[in-house]
Amino acid sequence: MRTNIEFLSNNIKIKGHLFIPDNFSGEAELAGVVVCHPAGGVKEQTAGRYAEELSKKGFVTLTFDAARQGESEGEPRGLEDPFQRAEDIRCAVSYLATRNYVNENKIGILGVCAGGSYVSYTAQTDRRMKAIATVSAVDPAGELLEDPDIREFLLNQAGVLRNLEAQGEGRFLSHVNPGTRAEANAYPERSMFRECYDYYVDGIGKHINSTGWGYLRYDELAHFKPFEHMEWIAPRPLLMIAGTEADTRHFSEEAVKNAGENAELFDVNGALVADTQFIHLLLHALQFFLRHYEVDPFISCLHGAPPDVYFYSRTLSSGPQRIKGRSGL
Repeated sequence: MRTNIEFLSNNIKIKGHLFIPDNFSGEAELAGVVVCHPAGGVKEQTAGRYAEELSKKGFVTLTFDAARQGESEGEPRGLEDPFQRAEDIRCAVSYLATRNYVNENKIGILGVCAGGSYVSYTAQTDRRMKAIATVSAVDPAGELLEDPDIREFLLNQAGVLRNLEAQGEGRFLSHVNPGTRAEANAYPERSMFRECYDYYVDGIGKHINSTGWGYLRYDELAHFKPFEHMEWIAPRPLLMIAGTEADTRHFSEEAVKNAGENAELFDVNGALVADTQFIHLLLHALQFFLRHYEVDPFISCLHGAPPDVYFYSRTLSSGPQRIKGRSGL
């Protein structure tokens, strides 16, 4: 069951979708998961698909439009502000934690693409997030700012654009994804931007509320270091899913390496960035969240698992256990 909800984040009204299992009687406290969308995305796209499917498996899930994006309020429109995003995530967790049908000690978080960097960053200091998962995590400005020449160009450009805006020239927006097929084809065949055009702009991930334009302030983004303190997440479990052929895989690989022994990198062989954002990876994300919570209330989720899939369970008393999944459990 999907309900439209709203909450405040830095006094900005955030619009979201809350998913509650259809067969929920209201007699127990369920585990919750907050799902965060990519940069330039909206709650109705990949994040919403994950949230809806996880709710069918017994979780209360919440996805929302970031401040200044989608149906959420706030100006300037389209601003990609990682620090505001972190506050949005904290406030979403607060919303779930204060529902009487959600166990506040069993709230996990899942982020897709840039959403993966935002949840990683936020979870480093917010201990309410008991399990953290990402899909195709990417630092929204990381690679661009690592190159000294590109960094200098972007930071100089940021100052020029601020002056133009102050003179009344308006805001200067950038395509989060390529805007046309010709622009997409200018990128290498197996690049993130070409993939994301095929999926979000010209494919099944397209949604009217996602304009494809973003307001990027690189002088602000330069201060955002989402994976700098991954060790602070420990001992809480961390799962990062990435395609072996994705040009952003190194973000997940390095983050897991720095996060400690409770972190796992799950490779999808042969997959690119957008490949890993399809819902067929829901099962592995689901299994991850089941590790951290009592398994019994959700055992029905595992019916029909593919014969060769491994799933994990963790109870608060017995510690981790690896079990081989079988169809028809």
